[in-house]
Amino acid sequence: MSQPGVKQMIDESKFNKFHFLLLLWCASIIVFDGYDLVVYGSVVPVLMKGWNLTAIQAGAIGSYALIGMMIGALIFGPLADKIGRKKVIIICILVFSIFTFLAGFSKGPISFSILRFLAGIGLGGVMPNVIALMTDYAPKFIRSTLVSMVFIGYSVGGILAAVFGIIFTPTVWQAVFWIGAFPLLLLPLMIKTLPESVNYLLKKEKYHELGQVLQKIQPEHKPLSFYKNEEVESKKSMPVIKLFEQKRGVSTLMFWSANFMCLLMVYGLNTWLPKLMGNAGYPLGSSLTFLLVLNVGAIIGTIFGGYFADKGSTKKVLIFFYLMGGASLLLLGFKSNTFILYALVFLAGAGTIGTQNIANSNISQYYPAYIRSTGMGMAFGIGRIGAIVGPTLGGVLLSMNVSLQINFLVFAIPGVIATIAISLVQERYSNRGVMVKTDTLDPAAKLDMA
Repeated sequence: MSQPGVKQMIDESKFNKFHFLLLLWCASIIVFDGYDLVVYGSVVPVLMKGWNLTAIQAGAIGSYALIGMMIGALIFGPLADKIGRKKVIIICILVFSIFTFLAGFSKGPISFSILRFLAGIGLGGVMPNVIALMTDYAPKFIRSTLVSMVFIGYSVGGILAAVFGIIFTPTVWQAVFWIGAFPLLLLPLMIKTLPESVNYLLKKEKYHELGQVLQKIQPEHKPLSFYKNEEVESKKSMPVIKLFEQKRGVSTLMFWSANFMCLLMVYGLNTWLPKLMGNAGYPLGSSLTFLLVLNVGAIIGTIFGGYFADKGSTKKVLIFFYLMGGASLLLLGFKSNTFILYALVFLAGAGTIGTQNIANSNISQYYPAYIRSTGMGMAFGIGRIGAIVGPTLGGVLLSMNVSLQINFLVFAIPGVIATIAISLVQERYSNRGVMVKTDTLDPAAKLDMA
């Protein structure tokens, strides 16, 4: 019998202990990432009062971390395709954990803003690489579900930020940032157990290490002295340029557009939802609860969205969720009873954060492995521009004293634009829709395929 290719072995594998451990690590990393990012929204009301900040100044501070995230995604995405995803993930965790911890010692907005910007560089670099790594090793039949479940970590981090904000913000707001150092304790174990990406091991001809990983994926596999790379680059060029090759250009631009719009909604809400609800007459504890419900909705939306994406068309799932998010935000502008408000916030979480999680899973599978981190990094980087606009736009709207309806209307419109963008993605040119060229396989594999 011929030896199946590496990609085929991973695609056809069953979910086992290896996949569970990888899922646990990747989700945990995104929990830390989500916590460190969302935590600012839980302390905004206290910082505005303590440091005499205007809404525009507070919004700008929220954007500094997002500027750092954009830079981190644009730098570390392509870099990981060169030096390996695992190395970049470890570096990024060190960066965002240390600077989030130090932000808790800030005495004023200037030092706080600088530290948040530096933490943002690590936050932006880790997410695309974690998702690319999970995509590398996930079995094909549940790939969208597993990658989407990793992003549940973001919402869990947001929930923890809201919970710790409720506990510590009234007395010691700094404590919510000191908690950000926790990932440093787990780094030694992470370094020991987290696998390196398949494409990097193949490119560097680390066949012994790759064989050991494949044996964990399929225990009956006997490690070989050589493995063939099935996803061969068509030609040498800059990684970013490869995103526009093989008729992927239109889809790449549409992914960037959808990410921009969705992240504008996500970060605008995470930063300003407690303040908006506070202005609507809800006390601080209650308004922070809305932030918690938003992220619970994101978790449920991610689970169901990932499941339906594996069962049918990811594009149709995304279109439905984007529209649901926009409609929920529009309706939030009208005062209703508490139950309806919580339900709308829940649906808004599913239709914004949850939708972004599913979209990220879709993007990670659209590109072949050799440009997967680049594709994710660029989509995240361009999307971060929307994330930067979100908090600043919310601050401008609050300073203008516009009605609650106008605030939520402005954040709902991007959902419609994202729907249009994702509907224009050409799935037939995705990595999932392109068969492996037989000239990249050995003769025995060709016969086996026949």
